[in-house]
Amino acid sequence: MTLGPFVNEPVLELRRGEVRDALSRGMAALERKLPLRVPAMIGERRIDGETLLSTDPGDREQVVAVATRATGQDARRAVEVVSAAAGAWASVAAEERALILLRSAAWMRERRHELAALCVRECGKPWAEADADVAEAIDFLEYYARGALALDRGASVLQVPGERNHMRYAARGVCAVIAPWNFPLAIPTGMLAAALATGNAGVLKPAEQSPACGAMVVEALRAGGVPPDAVALLPGAGDAGAALVRDPRVHTIAFTGSASVGAEIIAAAARVRGDQSHIKRVIAEMGGKNCVIVDSDADLDEAIPAIVRSAFVYAGQKCSAAARVLVHEGIADALLERVAGAVATLQIGQADVFGTDVGPLIDEEAQRRVLRYTKLAADEGVIVAAREPEVDGRGWFCPASVVTGLPADSAILRDEIFGPLLAIERVRDVEDALDRVEALPFALTGGLFCRNPQTVQSVAARSPVGNLYVNRHITGAMVGRQPFGGNRLSGSGAKAGGPDYLLQFVEGRVVTENTLRHGLVV
Repeated sequence: MTLGPFVNEPVLELRRGEVRDALSRGMAALERKLPLRVPAMIGERRIDGETLLSTDPGDREQVVAVATRATGQDARRAVEVVSAAAGAWASVAAEERALILLRSAAWMRERRHELAALCVRECGKPWAEADADVAEAIDFLEYYARGALALDRGASVLQVPGERNHMRYAARGVCAVIAPWNFPLAIPTGMLAAALATGNAGVLKPAEQSPACGAMVVEALRAGGVPPDAVALLPGAGDAGAALVRDPRVHTIAFTGSASVGAEIIAAAARVRGDQSHIKRVIAEMGGKNCVIVDSDADLDEAIPAIVRSAFVYAGQKCSAAARVLVHEGIADALLERVAGAVATLQIGQADVFGTDVGPLIDEEAQRRVLRYTKLAADEGVIVAAREPEVDGRGWFCPASVVTGLPADSAILRDEIFGPLLAIERVRDVEDALDRVEALPFALTGGLFCRNPQTVQSVAARSPVGNLYVNRHITGAMVGRQPFGGNRLSGSGAKAGGPDYLLQFVEGRVVTENTLRHGLVV
C-alpha cells in the first residue's frame, strides 16, 4: 500500500463570506442538538450515571454537554475490555489500520464546520483557532496513518555473511490517553491515533471541561473502523484518570497538561503493581514559561504583531503562548509603546463572534487565577496596557494586560499563568536574555527577533527549548513541519507530529538467524 506524501489540511479563509456562512450553519446545526449527551463508551455499551456538565465559557448558563462522570470502577472495566481486544487489534495489518485512520479523517472533514462550532461553544475558542483545531486533528490522522506504514516496514539493521537480522516493532498493549481542554480535538486525536496506528488499544479520558469534543474523537475513530472494544471513552474528573494511571494492565500513558499533574502521573506510573510484568511508559507534554527575545536590530513591524498574537490570541490559553518578552534595553521603550498600542486594538468578546481575538477563559478557576496574577502585576510592577472585555458578566472573561518593571523574583516571571498577561523585561543583550531563559525550569517554546544570522545561530545553539521560532509568532506548530514538544519540566518523550513520535508506542524486537545451516530436515 502506497499513500501520497503528507500535506497539511488547509485552514479555512475566514475573510470569505461563504466560509463564515458555512461555519454559522455549522453552529446552528450544533445548537439544535444542545445539550449533547456524552455517555461513557466501553465496548458496545454506552453507560449513563452521575453527570458532569460542560458549559459555554462565554455564558455559564448555557449547557453544552451532559456527560457521564466515569468512576474508577468504569476505568477498570474499560481497561478490561480493551485489554481483551488488544491482541486482535494488534494483529490487524498496518495497511488496514492506516485506512481506518484515513476514513476517520474523512469523517472529521465532512463535519468540519460543526466540529469547529463545538470547539467554539464548549471551549471558548475563537473561530480561526477552532477551525485550526479541527485541521490539526485531521493532520494527525493522516500523518500517523503514513507513519504506521513506515513503521511496519521495520528498521534497517546491519547484515553480515552467515546471518540474517531483522528488526520489527510490536504494539505495547493498552494506552491510556489523558487529554487537555485547550486543544479539545487535536491533542486527544493525536495521542489516540498514534496509539491505534501502532496496534495498541486505547482509552481516552478527555478533560472534564470538554467531554463532548472527546466524544467526537472516539466517534470519528469508530466510524472509521476501529472496533468498539479497542477504543473506549471515559468522560469524567481526575479520579477516572488516576485509576487508569494505576491500572497494572495499562502499558503506555499519553498525557498533556500541567507540569504538576504530569509529575504525579510519572511518579505513579513508575510503581509496579500486582502481577504487572512491564514498565509503564509515560509520554508527557506539560507546561511552559515561554520567552521571546527581541534584539536591538529587530524589525519591530514584524515583532509587535507576532508578540501580541503569541501572547493573547485564545486568551493565552496555549502551552506555547508567549509569557515573557526579553527586549534589548536600547529599543525597550519603543517596543513597550507599540505593544501597548496593539493590545488596545484587540477584540475581546464572545468566541462565536467573527473577529474576536481574545475569548473567555475556560472556567471560573482560571478566571480567578489570572485575575490574582494580574493584581500581583499591578502591585509589583507597572501595567502599561489593559484591554478590558466589553461583554456582560455571564462568562469567564478578564483583561488582556501587559506589565513591566517586575522584580526578578516575581512569581509572574516564574509561574505558568495560562492567560492573557504578558511581562516585558529590559535586558542588557542577548546573552543576558539567554541567562534568564536558562534559569527557568520549563523549556517548551521560545522566540527570537533579530537580523543577524550569527545571533540566530548562537541562540539556537544555547536555547534549551523544544521549539524555537525566529522572526515569527511562537504558537501554531504544524504537524510534520514543526514537531512539537518540550524539554526539562515541559515534557518527556518525542515530539508530537514528528517522525519518531510513534516509536514511543511500540517495542522493538530483533530476530537473528544463522543462515549457515547444517544438514537437512528429514
